[in-house]
Amino acid sequence: MNPRGSGNAYDPRAPKGRGCLVSVFSGVVTVAVIALLIVAVGAFALLGPGPAKKDTTVILRRGSGVAEMAATLQRSHAISSAALFRFAAEVSGADRHLRAGEYEVKAHASIADVLSLIANGKVVRHFVTLPEGRTSAQMVAALRANDVLTGEVAVPPEGSLLPDTYEVTRGDTRASVIKRMRAARDAVLADLWAHRQQGLPFKTPEEAVTLASIVEKETGLPAERPKVAAVYINRLHKGMKLDADPTTIYGISRGEPLGRGLRQSELVAATPYNTYVIAGLPPTPIANPGRASLQAVFNPAPTQDLYFVANGTGGSSFAPTLEEHAKNVAKWREVEKARAAAKTQAKAAAKTTPAR
Repeated sequence: MNPRGSGNAYDPRAPKGRGCLVSVFSGVVTVAVIALLIVAVGAFALLGPGPAKKDTTVILRRGSGVAEMAATLQRSHAISSAALFRFAAEVSGADRHLRAGEYEVKAHASIADVLSLIANGKVVRHFVTLPEGRTSAQMVAALRANDVLTGEVAVPPEGSLLPDTYEVTRGDTRASVIKRMRAARDAVLADLWAHRQQGLPFKTPEEAVTLASIVEKETGLPAERPKVAAVYINRLHKGMKLDADPTTIYGISRGEPLGRGLRQSELVAATPYNTYVIAGLPPTPIANPGRASLQAVFNPAPTQDLYFVANGTGGSSFAPTLEEHAKNVAKWREVEKARAAAKTQAKAAAKTTPAR
């Protein structure tokens, strides 16, 4: 008979802490489950697809911090949570590497993707192409028309820029592009001057740039540049006038197209750039020559040619004597006559063709 009663509520042989252990274990499991859920939710928020339904361009202002960047990204619907972006940036240390600029966020990019994009500075790349043979004023006008660039810039000296394609990012200043173009030209010029042919009629590298600018305007055919350069160099050696149309045009319009041929009165006008009148080189370049034209004047073709004229096929005919040149000119005049006749016939045919 049980002296404590007939019930089973108390067993002196049972371990006293079993209930407590069960309770603690249950609590730990609950906390772990909650923690795992939080981690899972956080991971999905960081790594899951973002709200951008299409590729989105976002511009992060220069000087902005992580808070402003996060707000801009959320406002642009590139991310879903500015707070989570800030938290991830600060915890990972990426906030110290975020770079302002223009970014293209891919459709449905996650916060982690966007954070990596900006921390690695993978800004949108833009390119500015400034062709050979343009004047400095024309190149500055092209930079002013480019809305990716900012700021004002003065027109640099003629011939001081290297035509090329330059990579820029949104917000770069126009002055910085001009600085790069001048530095690039100086580097190319220094290298070519150091390896130039002997016996060239240039006292300074800048004189070579002036001749290169004339070569640039006279021909667009790469194979002809060394030949055209040789003609002018041979004439300089002999003390002959250059007789270059592009220099005379520059003296009239500063390099802007005339839209017509040169008049006889313009060919005899005494201007500093009229090489039909002045001896030697004009006082400055007439455009910005490219590498090929610069290379041509430092390493001209080994010819004795003193003359050249268009040949009607897009190139030129070269000659060492005035007699041979006269023959080439006569052939060119025949080409001009044939073209004029064909044009007249085409107009006449257009007038006689009945309307349908």
